[in-house]
Amino acid sequence: MRTSGRHFLQIPGPTNVPDRILRAMDRPTIDHRGPAFGAMCGKLLNDLKAVFRCDGPVYIYPASGTGAWEAAMVNTASPGDHVLMYETGHFASMWSKLASNLGLVPEVIEGDWRSGADAAAIGARLAADKTHSIKAVCIVHNETSTGAVSPISDIRDQIDAAGHPALLMVDTISSLGSIDYRQDNWGVDVTVAGSQKGLMLPPGLSFNAVSSKALEASKSAKLPKSYWSWSEMNGPNDRGFFPYTPATNLLFGLAEAVSMLSEEGLDNVFARHSRHAAATRRAVRTWSLDVLCTNPRHYSSSLTAVVMPEGHDADAFRRVILENFDMSLGNGLSRLAGRVFRIGHLGDFNDLMLAGTLSGIELGLEIASVPYEKGGVQAALDDLAEARKAGRSHAPLAHAV
Repeated sequence: MRTSGRHFLQIPGPTNVPDRILRAMDRPTIDHRGPAFGAMCGKLLNDLKAVFRCDGPVYIYPASGTGAWEAAMVNTASPGDHVLMYETGHFASMWSKLASNLGLVPEVIEGDWRSGADAAAIGARLAADKTHSIKAVCIVHNETSTGAVSPISDIRDQIDAAGHPALLMVDTISSLGSIDYRQDNWGVDVTVAGSQKGLMLPPGLSFNAVSSKALEASKSAKLPKSYWSWSEMNGPNDRGFFPYTPATNLLFGLAEAVSMLSEEGLDNVFARHSRHAAATRRAVRTWSLDVLCTNPRHYSSSLTAVVMPEGHDADAFRRVILENFDMSLGNGLSRLAGRVFRIGHLGDFNDLMLAGTLSGIELGLEIASVPYEKGGVQAALDDLAEARKAGRSHAPLAHAV
């Protein structure tokens, strides 16, 4: 049976792709070694630096974010190197597993999956590493499985206070273009990112933004690499080209996405995401449900993970939402399976789209007989209206992490 209306894709990525980006990609394939392509990509590679807020190179791979993780590792590390990670959730655990698979030795500081990384704990471990055996600190900025953000600038301060030479690598796959992020100001050496969330593209592109310190480390890194090699990228990228066939039409979409972020202004983009996240949390609390993240300083502006009441399965609830309202919500991952659902409010998203999303959830709570208090949607609308009246639709962030 046909379902009327549009599908609401409210998972924490891939996100809705705007018509402007779809139209930018909807064009004939061109010569990826010709002058028109070189001119377009030369400009794009430079313009991307404003999104990462960096001066160093940004490398683009036809890959998922996992590919960018691997690229970050193989370009900077040697077999047997120790890397320090903080277990903020499912994706931090996956990064640790990838490091192990590459022949590195990950050391993981355990977390409770309800907050971001503890900067002080990272600092204490580095201070105890007198031989500097730890070669990199790897952090997920916004943990997509939990809706918790890690304080990257605080972590950099702790690394510096310990006088430790470790590289700082940060996964921004679900934060870049959605949550305030400053590679150079925060002293990040490698930023990992993907195309399918805040950059508003389909999956298929991944990124490494790289500092001069990381480039220097790559000269002595011994892990095998070919496809992922930064040095292979350097010469062709200088002319707007790639050492292999790139994802040409996705790159046209990426150029349009960068233009859209520039037109809105990154600070305005971040304020919009912050506003939607605050309204969502207000709805959740009005429903008498719990936000998974318990540390207000670590609340995510990209997504909100909601804990289901005891005895109620989150996946069964998500099925009710999908079957009745054609809306997809994010599922709980690994240890959170069946316990939480995740509301994505990132990318090309506005107040009315959020209102529709929250309305579908409140209707679903009623239909699924999940215990809740009515009024969450109205509370969120009140929050959005208050923000508009106060001029906070494009206000500075209340906090930056």
